[in-house]
Amino acid sequence: MGKTIAVEARAARKDYGTGAQTVRALNEVSVRIDQGEFFTLLGPSGCGKTTLLRLIAGFETPTAGQILLDGQDITADPPNLRPINTVFQSYALFPHLSVAENIGFGLQMMGRPKAEVHQAIEKMLALVQLESLASRKPQQLSGGQQQRVALARALAPQPRVLLLDEPLSALDLKLRKEMQRELKRLQAETGITFIFVTHDQEEALTMSDRIAVMHSGKILQVGAPREIYNQPVDRFVADFIGETNFLSGRADAGKARLSSGEALSVDVAGHAGEVTFAVRPEQVTICAADEANCLAATIVETVYFGTDTHCHMRLGDGTHIVARLQNAPSGEIGLARGDAVGLRFEPGALQVLVQ
Repeated sequence: MGKTIAVEARAARKDYGTGAQTVRALNEVSVRIDQGEFFTLLGPSGCGKTTLLRLIAGFETPTAGQILLDGQDITADPPNLRPINTVFQSYALFPHLSVAENIGFGLQMMGRPKAEVHQAIEKMLALVQLESLASRKPQQLSGGQQQRVALARALAPQPRVLLLDEPLSALDLKLRKEMQRELKRLQAETGITFIFVTHDQEEALTMSDRIAVMHSGKILQVGAPREIYNQPVDRFVADFIGETNFLSGRADAGKARLSSGEALSVDVAGHAGEVTFAVRPEQVTICAADEANCLAATIVETVYFGTDTHCHMRLGDGTHIVARLQNAPSGEIGLARGDAVGLRFEPGALQVLVQ
């Protein structure tokens, strides 16, 4: 049995300005988001991810195309008629209202009975684990607690879809990681479809059921985090998601070679001519300089990261490549600037990208 589609964009386009001054923020984007899914729109600033989110919310109207909710065309519906809520980067809490009053505000504006509002507030306070802070004002809360209140307020009316526009970007690193886990827990417990916007690759990889990578107003690839990371469709996706090494080469009659002439063990079926090979740093193994079937390289520098060390190397043709090595308890890896080494790639690690 197929999955139920919650939100769908069909050839959605958004232009700003007219004539020669027209800027196309979204270019014929089509995507389907499943019911109960944690779906992330990922890309650099200006890629169109927030524009798409605003079209789904109803804050903007597409220049062309459609937005559907549960199979119904909502393109022309105003935001207040869509069962969709949004959590913004700024929490926008009412400073004169308590935590409980902030959570219940939307329900009160909708004219819900007092008993229902009270019950919803109690449920949301428990969900975000803020029962003991119900009477406090926003200025008496930490950033993470304020974010929880904003989430509870958005979830209280039980929307069909919750939109989150970079809601964690103002938090420090440790708190941001805690809130990532909190968001994933909330989504799993409520079963509500979450559509999350971020430019943070790690955030997208750790939280999402599926990711749409966007660039220049288009969606380049949609897939599960593991698929996006291990099987990028092009150089932009490979480069944007995590760290990647790129090597130039050729594919000819099923054989793969670097531009410098060394043969590579990689399947290049279906490719011919100039190609780019991509490999993740953790899939690069350093070996002895004279070991067979290894590429000759020189250590340029080593950078210690606590859990691992990044070894920056240069191949004979000048290509820069990085290997990520797990640190031993001593933290020493026995490599130094100028050392001659060999390197090889884990089986299946090399991906072929058409230039």
